[in-house]
Amino acid sequence: MGILPVLESASWNVSFGGPGTGSRPLSGPWYSTHKTQLLGVLLAAASNFLISVSLNIQKCSHLRLACRTEPKPYYTSKLWWCGITLLGLGEVGNFIAYGFAPVALVAPLGCVSVIGSAFISVLFLKKTMRAADILGGTLTVTGTYLLVTFAPNVPQELTARRVQNYLVSWPFLVYLILEIITFCILLYFYKRKAVKHIMVLLMMVALLASLTVIAVKAVAGMITLSAKGKMQLTYPVFYIMIVLMATSCAFQVKFLNQAMHLYEATAVVPINFVFFTTSAIISGVIFYQEFQSAALLSVFMFLFGCLLSFLGVFVIARNKREEHLQIPFIDCGLIPGKKLTGKIQPDSRSSRYGTLNNEDDSVKSQS
Repeated sequence: MGILPVLESASWNVSFGGPGTGSRPLSGPWYSTHKTQLLGVLLAAASNFLISVSLNIQKCSHLRLACRTEPKPYYTSKLWWCGITLLGLGEVGNFIAYGFAPVALVAPLGCVSVIGSAFISVLFLKKTMRAADILGGTLTVTGTYLLVTFAPNVPQELTARRVQNYLVSWPFLVYLILEIITFCILLYFYKRKAVKHIMVLLMMVALLASLTVIAVKAVAGMITLSAKGKMQLTYPVFYIMIVLMATSCAFQVKFLNQAMHLYEATAVVPINFVFFTTSAIISGVIFYQEFQSAALLSVFMFLFGCLLSFLGVFVIARNKREEHLQIPFIDCGLIPGKKLTGKIQPDSRSSRYGTLNNEDDSVKSQS
């Protein structure tokens, strides 16, 4: 018996409900069993693609405003507001997806936003398609396929009482204590020792993101269940999760903005994606027990899919630097008394331009 039949059988048995549920993945019994999870996958993928479109629209708007003779504030641009609207819709879609699919499946689908942005920027921003983009996109798509195929199937309803039981379970309490200790150590180095290394900042973001994902999944699940007629919004745990979601998300954005301010986006984006996805999967495994009944082969193939997605994101972001103007100086050829070779070089460390004092001195010394 070859390796392909073994993988196919394991995939169908664990992810698609066993051999008795249909001979093909898209058969009627399989669809009826997995339609909720499939809805979450499609919603998460579409939402992340929408986010990539919105980010490129916003950047296109900023570039257009920068080229105007009389620059206007970005919030006066209709194109910018269009991008913000799409970004909001994408984030709402991601939030809803957590109510239909496991955390371990929704979180890694954030790679769709990365590869989508790489390819859409060719259309919106007229960037050149690189071989690394094609290779990275291929790796990411392959990894995403493995993620969806071997993801855990968690058909259980997420009631408020079940969330309460998860909150007081000993695996989560141990995980929470370890996370708090680790976060306090990192915060000590960040505040007291002024250590602002990219790994320190993004590890704090990831630790906060694990709590955010737990809270988002709980809130989305209880809202989804309430919409089906089983009211869960009257339980205090629902509002506790909302507070946890808002607080952790606010501090997460704070540290992520600090990292974006100190380091290049090409370094922050792939590392943050890996840390966020890893923390989300771990939190889903510990809090929601998503891989409790999964076969070892399925767990291995799922992790292999994650690895391919991580590698694809790194390949796309590798050697990708921010674009600069072709002429990074101001030509002063039309200024009376100056030669055509005279230039004013901008000061790269500030928002103002340099002066001509040094150049004047050099001209005087030559004369």
